[in-house]
This record gives sequence, C-alpha cells and structure tokens, in this order.
Amino acid sequence: MLRRNIRLRREYLYRKSLEGKERLLYEKKRKIREALQEGKPIPTELRNEEAALRQEIDLEDENTTVPRTHIDDEYANATERDPKILLTTSRNPSAPLTQFVKELKFVFPNAQRINRGSQVISEIIETARAHEFTDVVLVHEHRGVPDGLIISHLPFGPTAYFGLLNVVTRHDIKDKKAIGTMPEAYPHLILNNFTTKLGERTANILKHLFPVPKPDTKRIITFANQSDYISFRHHIYEKHGGPKSLELKEIGPRFELRLYQVKLGAVDQTEAQIEWVIRPYMNTSKKKKYIGE
Repeated sequence: MLRRNIRLRREYLYRKSLEGKERLLYEKKRKIREALQEGKPIPTELRNEEAALRQEIDLEDENTTVPRTHIDDEYANATERDPKILLTTSRNPSAPLTQFVKELKFVFPNAQRINRGSQVISEIIETARAHEFTDVVLVHEHRGVPDGLIISHLPFGPTAYFGLLNVVTRHDIKDKKAIGTMPEAYPHLILNNFTTKLGERTANILKHLFPVPKPDTKRIITFANQSDYISFRHHIYEKHGGPKSLELKEIGPRFELRLYQVKLGAVDQTEAQIEWVIRPYMNTSKKKKYIGE
C-alpha cells in the first residue's frame, strides 16, 4: 500500500510538472486557430511549427482542446461516488470539543468519527486511504475552545487550513424546541461571495464534502463569505400554508471560518507545495479581499 501511494504521488507530481508545457502548447494552438478563423496570416514566430500544430488541432475534440490541470486530477472522481469523511480531533480533546465534533458528524453526511488516541497524523491518513475515505477533517482547540479546522482531500490533496471562530453548538442553545431536530437528509448548499480564483478554489474544497441532494430536501447549509470570514449556518425550512408561507428554522451549529493556508498535498505530506498562505503583511491591506468582493 505504501509503495502504491508513493507511485501515485509521483505520477501526480509528474503530471503537474507538465502543466507549464501544456499551457504553452495550448496558447500556440489558440493563436493558430484564431488566425485561421479570422482569415489572418499565421504569426511569424509560429510559421515553422504551423504544419505540426495544425495536424494536432485537427485531431482534437471538446474534451482535449482545453488542457487539464492538477485541480482536475484532485476531484476527477468526485462525481462517481458520494464523499466519505473521517472526522477526528487533536489529542486529549476537552468536553466542548468532543461535543462539537459529535455535532459535525451529523452536519457532514457519510461522516465517521474516530477517537484520536495516540495516533499520529500519518497513521490516520494511511487508515483513511486504506478504507477509501475521500476526506479527513481534523478539529483543533485551545483551552477548551475549538479554534482550528483542517480539511484534507485524499489521496493527493489539497489541504485547506481554517481558523475557527465564534463556535456556538446546538448543546449551547437552551431552547431545544426552537432549533428543531437534526435531519440526516443530504443538504442543499448555498455558497455566497466566492468570486475570486482563491474563492472558487475554497468553494470547491467545501462543496465536495457534501453529496448531491434530492430536489425535495428541506435541509440547507450556507457558507457565506464576508471580508474573507466564511459564516457557516445550518437551517431547515417548512411550508405550512403554501409556497409563500416559508418558515426558516436554524438547527445549528454555527461558526466562522478564516482560511489561512492551502497546500497541494495531503495533511501528512510535509514536502507538499504551498498553493496560498496568508502573510503578516497582508493584514495591513484592510481593503484587500482574497476570497470574494
């Protein structure tokens, strides 16, 4: 199993290393294709390669025209089967963290919670790969307050690191009748204000934690971005008197996420390349938004 994972990782990195060459070749073909369509002369720098490139253009179809990237490889099989999530915590979790993780288990469909014990990260990831989990979610705390969330997609990544703020669990809400019961139906997703390239990347990581819901599902999960703070809300809706009388009921938990790093690899791969990371000097540019407008 270890040799197989090493081989798959090397193949993935090799395909990623070819992206620059494929992008350059794609740009050359695009210039020739546009020149032929508009009846313009072939660019001077491409005249020596025109015959070979035109032959390749004739053999392409809609699936091979646009070059694939490592992002396509990461979630290539996401539509073939439902996500399966392994949920765990840091070592020696406190009672509030354990309660929060128990509620997260119901938030993510097909999630399984395990006790961390003395296991190290590499052992957890190896176990998850062996049992065909698609994602590993680790929750961390500081003095009994949940403060970190790591989402690692398997087998190649990516891994997103979030700060966790303003956590309010269902357990902390006193009026149990007002919040309703926790359904287990697959939820509809609302992803708001993920407009930048990094925002689309973040939304892609979050949405692949959830399977495709049925059209009549009354459960809704919202990730709303404002000033690079992602608010998580969990609701169900009911129609008591027709389509215009809609009652929205929050069922918890609720929290905010703050993205601070994305790595091109699983969480156990310390050598993985960092795709994006927030730097101290970024905090001085108050008006700069990285995930959405």
